[in-house]
Amino acid sequence: MKVARYPYRARAWWDDRLVVQSDSCLVAEAPGGLPVLYFPSTDVDGDLSAFEGLSECLRPAGSPDELAGHIAFDQDRVRVEVMDEVAGDEPRDVTHKRFPTWGDAADLVDVMDVRPTDDSNRTFVTVARSDERRPVVEGSQMLGQAVVAAGRYVEGRRVVSASMIFLRAADAHRPLRVELEELTSGRTFSGLAVKVFEGARLCAAGTVLLDVPSDDVIRHASVGPDVAGPYESEPYDMGVTGRDIRVVDGSYTNDPAAAGPPVVDAWVRFRHLPDDQPLHAGLLAQFTGHMSIAAALRPHEGVSQDQAHSTLSMAINSISLSLHAPVKADDWLLYHHCSTFAGAGTTHAENRVYDLDGALVASFTVDAMVRPLPRGAKGPMDARTAL
Repeated sequence: MKVARYPYRARAWWDDRLVVQSDSCLVAEAPGGLPVLYFPSTDVDGDLSAFEGLSECLRPAGSPDELAGHIAFDQDRVRVEVMDEVAGDEPRDVTHKRFPTWGDAADLVDVMDVRPTDDSNRTFVTVARSDERRPVVEGSQMLGQAVVAAGRYVEGRRVVSASMIFLRAADAHRPLRVELEELTSGRTFSGLAVKVFEGARLCAAGTVLLDVPSDDVIRHASVGPDVAGPYESEPYDMGVTGRDIRVVDGSYTNDPAAAGPPVVDAWVRFRHLPDDQPLHAGLLAQFTGHMSIAAALRPHEGVSQDQAHSTLSMAINSISLSLHAPVKADDWLLYHHCSTFAGAGTTHAENRVYDLDGALVASFTVDAMVRPLPRGAKGPMDARTAL
């Protein structure tokens, strides 16, 4: 078991009563299990026996010795949350994340920052990170990793478009291999074919186009939607500390009764990122697969995302991304998702990404499936076999 100091303030709630709050928690991680947060016993607010039924939710500290003097809770029954903030944050920048989280923004950066396997920079490997709640690699993650790999291979040129089809489910517990093939390399454009493997299994394939930027001959761009700003929108917890998501009008929801137009607008910002343009572009790409299916489901009362992998098979089939300008993923970006078609077991969405000033940064289309779950399927890995 690995034990480390947890970098965020955390607190535990029993119903609506605060049990403990601490800046000195420890996090324990064991292979194959979810992380557990341990609070110093001295930070408990009063006598735990005053919280009726709470004693049944306590976990023994056990070993190693670092956990002595600490307590933990059954995290399914006791609401444990972390305050996602750093020194100097304004109150409006502070959000709460339910623990256990998937990880931190630094962990996501580590996953996206593919590593070359040799000096040719044509084959890259990824770091695997998963928990039992997310056993399948998101298609947009593979697209983003391909964008980063292409930017590493062709230095001095920026990715202007990337398209990928997703062929098979990839196991999030295992690393991936990203292979590039140079199709053309002219004075201003470079074209690459990309394949993503899990072991010997081809999981995704596509193309990436890079260029040397030119001065404008003509210029126009679509105007951003007139929607509430990030601080007037509801925070949404996707389990990644260091990344803030704010959903306009609460339109991204699992509530099957919350019908509305086929549109979901979401503001996204990372707190801190290195000055690395391929990585910023890859992180933008990584989010493109998150909300388009939700936009397609939204007009249809009685159908929601929580039916995925239980009664319905939902998955991204392909994404095509165009990047119109250098990306700053540590500034607020508005993802405007608009589903233009749903039927015959498929959905299509035409989407835009704008910066805080309303400038168009990127455009992307998403084709996905929403189908009855194949007979005998038992989870996300099985559900993806419908492809």
